Amino acid sequence: MAIEIVFETHSTSVDNERGIATGWLDGQLSTTGRQQAVELGARRRDDRLAAVFTSDLGRAVETARIAFGDSEIPVYEDARLRECNYGRLNGAARAQLDLERAQRLDEPFPEGESLRQATGRVGDFLNGLAPDRDGERILLIGHVATRWGLDHFLNGVPLEELVDAPFAWQEGWEYRVPHPATGT
Repeated sequence: MAIEIVFETHSTSVDNERGIATGWLDGQLSTTGRQQAVELGARRRDDRLAAVFTSDLGRAVETARIAFGDSEIPVYEDARLRECNYGRLNGAARAQLDLERAQRLDEPFPEGESLRQATGRVGDFLNGLAPDRDGERILLIGHVATRWGLDHFLNGVPLEELVDAPFAWQEGWEYRVPHPATGT
């Protein structure tokens, strides 16, 4: 068997609407984001989910709370699903951060972490899933760095390609974590 993962980004935050790169700051959902979280719950509530794992940053926790707070699906916070720590650029303009991104694949942001370190946390999360989640379908709520980690570790996409690609939102991404013993 394998673990099925559905990934959803946190809903739209006030910072997203203002063009701010929140990074490790908590942020909060906008009015649009709160509605998106309601829609996420409606879309995924009957999706055979065994559990929801969310980044422990405020905007992701708020998304999970609105979407699944009144359901029977357990929700777990996990710091390994956080966005990249942009250090001194947490809370900076997104345009400023975008200019830095290509340089920060291996070199940490000042007083922060590199993109490889951020996505590496996702790899650690994935390694910790098996075998107790084998055969389950779980939902992850996170950030761009979370999705990059999933694409890198589960689909083999080089990080160099991911950091250069524009972000295109969609209603969830699907991944499969192979069974550790059989690879299927």
